[in-house]
This record gives sequence, C-alpha cells and structure tokens, in this order.
Amino acid sequence: MDTDEFWRLIDTARARTTTEVPFDEALVDVLTRCPKEEILGFEARFDALHDALYRWDVWAAAYLIGGGCSDDSFMDFRAGLIAQGRTWYERACASPDALADHPEVVAAAAEDSDEALFHEEVNYAAADAYEQLTGDPDAFDKAYDVYLAAHPEAGGPNTGAPAGEDFDFDDDAEMHDRLPRLAALFLGHPEKSA
Repeated sequence: MDTDEFWRLIDTARARTTTEVPFDEALVDVLTRCPKEEILGFEARFDALHDALYRWDVWAAAYLIGGGCSDDSFMDFRAGLIAQGRTWYERACASPDALADHPEVVAAAAEDSDEALFHEEVNYAAADAYEQLTGDPDAFDKAYDVYLAAHPEAGGPNTGAPAGEDFDFDDDAEMHDRLPRLAALFLGHPEKSA
C-alpha cells in the first residue's frame, strides 16, 4: 500500500469518528471493507510510519505531553500521532516542538491532563479488522509474517534503538533547549540566570 492510500484510509476513519464511535473503531470498520491483502499492506505502512517517529526528540515531546512516557506509552503516542492524519504527522516528524500548536496538546497543558495524543488501540486496528474478517484471532500474525516474507522492502516493526541523540528528559534546561515551545507549555518558562 502506498503512502497516499494509507492516509486516505486514515482520513476516511477520521471523518467517521464521532463521540459514539472513537477513531480506532472507525478505522477498524474502514479496514474491514478492504481485501485482506490491503489490510496487511496497511499494517506494513503503519509500521513504517510508526518507526519513522521512533526518535529521541519525538519521545521527549511525548514525555512532556504525557507527564512521563514509558516505551509502551511511546508506542501509543506514535499511534496517536498517526491517527491525527498526515498534516500533523508530517509536522511532528519535521519538528516535534510543532505539537505545541496542536489543539489537544494546548488543552492538555491548560487542564494538566496527560492523555493528549496517546491512542493505544490504533496499534491494533489492522489486527482487529483482520480478525473480524477471518473470525480467527491468530490469523493476522501468521498472515503478516507471510506478507513480510514476501515483501522484504516493508521491513516490519523496528526493534532497534531510537534514532537521534539520547538526552535526559528530566533535565528541564535540556528540554527547554530542545523543545522550547512544548517545554514552555508543560514546564513553564525557564528561569533566567542572573
């Protein structure tokens, strides 16, 4: 599945999201209308886009927004960024500090909430859709392994270290230097040295 088709499916699910139907459920519904091979292609593209966010600077943004962020929570944050659609995904890839403009992030900072952009269920949308089509809870993992073997260019999920330079997320001065706008939202303005 190419990138444009992937984002078209995300946009379709976003358009079907309501207060009664959360994004992940809308996405599962959209994917169940696709052939099984397309669901596997969707997952491969999802993994690639998810992996592109596997960077220390993006993790630092998640750490600020979430008031901390474990490796599992970072998976949920990256899925949540994908759920925001192509524009926000690309803005976050270009500069995680741009998330300081995201309405949910601004609201989270004002309300002292730590849930903005974290969306665990999105990680499992393709598997859930595949299970709905097959009736077999184990079918997706087996089919995806076969798909990846036949499409080595897809790569599969990243299991290495995050890209970029590791730094101390608990060092407020470092966070202000690297993510000044997000740090100002969540940590306040840095103290001026005399």
